[in-house]
Amino acid sequence: MADELAPVDRRVFIVATAVFALLMAFSARYGFHRDELYFIVCGQHLQLSYVDQPVFVPLVARLSVELFGVSVVGLRLWPALAAFGTVVLGGLIAREFGGGRLAQLLGAIGVASAPALLGADHILDTTPFDLLSWTALAFFVIRIGRTGDNRWWIPAGAVLGIGLANKHSIGFFALALVIGTLASGGWRLLANRYCLCGLAIALACTVPDLIWQAQHGWATIAMTRVLAKENGGLGNAISFLFSQLLMAAPPLIPVWIFGLRFLWGSERPLWRALAWSWGLLVVFFAATSGAKPYYVAATYFFLIAAGAVRTEQRWAEIKRLYLVGVPIAFLVTLPIVLPVLPQGWIGWTKAVNPVLTETVGWPQLVGSVTHVWDGLSPAQRANAVIFASNYGEAGSIDELGHGLPPAVSGHNTFWWWGPGKPDAGTVVAVLPGPKDDPSALLARLRSDFVSVTQAATITNPWHLSNQEYDGHVYICRTPRRPWSAIWPAFRTYS
Repeated sequence: MADELAPVDRRVFIVATAVFALLMAFSARYGFHRDELYFIVCGQHLQLSYVDQPVFVPLVARLSVELFGVSVVGLRLWPALAAFGTVVLGGLIAREFGGGRLAQLLGAIGVASAPALLGADHILDTTPFDLLSWTALAFFVIRIGRTGDNRWWIPAGAVLGIGLANKHSIGFFALALVIGTLASGGWRLLANRYCLCGLAIALACTVPDLIWQAQHGWATIAMTRVLAKENGGLGNAISFLFSQLLMAAPPLIPVWIFGLRFLWGSERPLWRALAWSWGLLVVFFAATSGAKPYYVAATYFFLIAAGAVRTEQRWAEIKRLYLVGVPIAFLVTLPIVLPVLPQGWIGWTKAVNPVLTETVGWPQLVGSVTHVWDGLSPAQRANAVIFASNYGEAGSIDELGHGLPPAVSGHNTFWWWGPGKPDAGTVVAVLPGPKDDPSALLARLRSDFVSVTQAATITNPWHLSNQEYDGHVYICRTPRRPWSAIWPAFRTYS
């Protein structure tokens, strides 16, 4: 018999609406992020999958452009909606754990105040939908654990499938849940036709991605190996572990620890599996080279919801965490995760959150490229291409460079779209600033072209040091062999 639940607290939806309104209010304060520009271009080149993500977000970007044009506000509507859904689930999960109206409100506030949610759901990327899908999968697992009704495995499988069509990481969460369930003695909850049906739905959603990967040399695996080589090591593991304290508002660390203890001590195998999954994933990603701290951020949402039930019971003792600590933490976090400050004041934030500084300077980059392109003679432009060192530069030229031809790039999926004009005699090359060390790429251009001339420097009015700041635009003339023969060596995965 399923446990009787408290009524849904409507204040959960008020909190979720407030988060949605906050994200939309600041959605157009700066500009596009490099990933957003890339996703727009990917949406214009719809295919079964891509080097760095499956097809879901490019589809969302395509829908957004169809509805709103190339609009930063239109693009960021979708992650803001994802944030709304994630916050609501935070409250509903607390209810599934047996929480009353106060616990539901506390669960929603805990998710809404999480720096990981506010920072990730500010831009269109895979992470907002990853957070939502992980939280939704946890909700269904918790409900199955409470009710024993295995029919809920079917929507759980659908959520897992959509999550896999967005980002592969939810597959690790699902695997950790299976291991945790088996370790908790709950194998019967997995050995039934509903669970198998849900699994079949999830696997069916991965077929397009698998087909594309097989046709493109398993490019995502190749990219993952590069990232592991570049970003691995003990330092990354230590940083990953320390950053876990910042996924939720720091004053709520005792709350999610309460939640972890509650789940670990539960007699319900699926609830205890959630505690197992947190531990397994933290250890796995800490030991995995190149893992980013936010990879397990969604686990803290169900831990906070579980801890909210305990907090409700001890509200008189612990209410200062919410009434004083959370508002202070929120105000401190806000200028780090959202564009609330003038653009010239945000240079210090990149040490904690590099996203904000990567949303400025694109119009200036495009202006520099346009100036160089317009300086070519008509005959040169007729047989020239614009080459960008990364997908952000290429995306900005494609979406903001009115009058410019589409850019080509060797970065990730752009490389698979080819070199543009195979016999190009002139290449206008955009290289990043010193932060990305363009020396190897510049040396390659100089070996492949008779003449490589610096034609412009990329800056921005605020002198913010991001990937493109102090980069340069070069004019490369007279290739030593056909541009199409040079092209394969420019492939870069990162």
